[in-house]
Amino acid sequence: MDAIDRPTFASEASRRIYEYVERHGTVERHKLRDVVSLPAEEFQDRLETLKTDGYLEEDGGTLRIALEFGAIEKHDLGEFTVTVRPARQQDFDGLIETIRDVTAEETYVVAETIAEQLLYDDTVSRHNAVESRVFFVATVDGDVIGWTHLDLHQVDPVREVAQQTVGVRKAYRGHGIGSTLLQRGIEWAEANGYRKVYNSVPVVNDGALEFLTAHGWNTEAIRKDHYTIDDEYVDEVMMAYEL
Repeated sequence: MDAIDRPTFASEASRRIYEYVERHGTVERHKLRDVVSLPAEEFQDRLETLKTDGYLEEDGGTLRIALEFGAIEKHDLGEFTVTVRPARQQDFDGLIETIRDVTAEETYVVAETIAEQLLYDDTVSRHNAVESRVFFVATVDGDVIGWTHLDLHQVDPVREVAQQTVGVRKAYRGHGIGSTLLQRGIEWAEANGYRKVYNSVPVVNDGALEFLTAHGWNTEAIRKDHYTIDDEYVDEVMMAYEL
């Protein structure tokens, strides 16, 4: 299944199975059958079809949505090795902590919102008829130290435009990890048919604005007094990168 395609189903039972897994991130096979309340034979048939069609994948009896986001990359930076790969459900806590670590020291409202959305959904990946969400993470010794995120709307007028965020913990900056993550997200978006990625940053976040500008992003618009930060009105800078 292509990550930008809307999921379609041969039956209502198949839809129920997929949507339950999509909402919960991962689910045990035996629990899923109890939830969807299907006869054993029908459940098995519908599940196997969803797996064959590339909608779900199973590992040791645990089901998750199957979206191919790319290979695992390793980068030897001398003092440590960074792994950049698609995020998994088991990265959930580390991803939240990393986003909060970054947004605690610099004003990044969109990233803060994403962390709250993750907590609300209680799952890393989303892919349904309305929207999809893609995360790549950078890890060191298995710990998440950075991320890039793509928010992918499925509504036709905006299906070719993706919102991207990126962040790296302060202790790991200066090694090109942020640049690697940013490029990974851009390459994925281009490979999946998107024509533009964008990011919205408060004007007070000089570091983020300089970083994006240095990587070829352009300012498309400024929304005056869009945020209220520390009781002051702050402009939002809307930046974009054409693919």
